[in-house]
Amino acid sequence: MNYPAHNKEQDVTLLNNGEPVLYTKPDSALLKNRKPFFLPDELGRVEAQAELVVRINRLGKGIPERFAHRYYDAFTVGVNFVAVDLLQRLRRQGLPWDSAVGFDGAAVLGDWVEKDLLPAVGDLSFALHINGRVMQEGHVAQMRCHVDALIAYISRYVTLRTGDILFTGTPSSAPAVAVDDQVEGYLQGNRVLLFNVK
Repeated sequence: MNYPAHNKEQDVTLLNNGEPVLYTKPDSALLKNRKPFFLPDELGRVEAQAELVVRINRLGKGIPERFAHRYYDAFTVGVNFVAVDLLQRLRRQGLPWDSAVGFDGAAVLGDWVEKDLLPAVGDLSFALHINGRVMQEGHVAQMRCHVDALIAYISRYVTLRTGDILFTGTPSSAPAVAVDDQVEGYLQGNRVLLFNVK
């Protein structure tokens, strides 16, 4: 819910309270090294949500926002897979989202790009292509809560550790995926992510 347009698409006015909406994924959800994503048949519609991803590089708790930039060293584009039919049902029932967002392979990572090789974090843009077509485009300036603010907020509740990975939210119009789709992620116009859906 970190992009207003995506938030509006979800029509979840109770989540428009200014604070980030947080959830975690188990390590079994992590898919990297360009391995294919195996689409779970039993979960219904699965959306590919492109997100800017941040790599945490040091231990931190209660991090002031003005120092948050010291706690990450690289970015990439990731795909946050969400079983949206299941998610909507869980929301209606007031249940946790875990099974809709934390299934195996539900967090795909691209190649890391060192922070020093990129423009300032506020100038970063990313995109998702499926089968050669642009499906999503995002820019950090569109975020409701920018990267440093997210790190400060999360570290109030959870100790951040070296190697932790922070997905920062998706822009609008997340597409559903189908078997045989080819998915690409771009950071600053450079491809950092490529995998197939099986």
